[in-house]
Amino acid sequence: MPALRYRIAGRAMRWWSKVRRPRTFVARAILIDPAGRVALVRHHYIDGWYLPGGGVAKRESAAAAIRRELREEVGLGDVRLVRVLGVYHNTAQSKDDHVVVFVAETDMPEALIAADRREIAEVAWVTVEALPEDTSPATRRRIAEYRAGDQGFGAW
Repeated sequence: MPALRYRIAGRAMRWWSKVRRPRTFVARAILIDPAGRVALVRHHYIDGWYLPGGGVAKRESAAAAIRRELREEVGLGDVRLVRVLGVYHNTAQSKDDHVVVFVAETDMPEALIAADRREIAEVAWVTVEALPEDTSPATRRRIAEYRAGDQGFGAW
């Protein structure tokens, strides 16, 4: 039942965004384990696999937000923020998001869990060469930039 509430809340938020079009600030992470795998999450409220992350709250830095989101979504609080991959503008689905993507590392891959089962349906370590078929296009682009060593910017 909690998953259904998150799905309904997600639809309501997308509807509200279409009506009001608020600008948001989001932090996401390409979280890498010692084997070079990347952590992906699947939410209850939207289909597909995504990079972990979420909204940056008022008076919260992007770095603090991604650390909080990694604890809340995948149960990992002890991560190293290595660098900023890029800053992007997401206007899809009537959004107006600015997304900061960090590259982060962990030495504790076994600790990866769906920490908030109300929001997160599943988490997984995946090799960058074999991403799940339903990985979001933006997630695929960010991982490709990471693999190429590129600095990202522009459209999400």
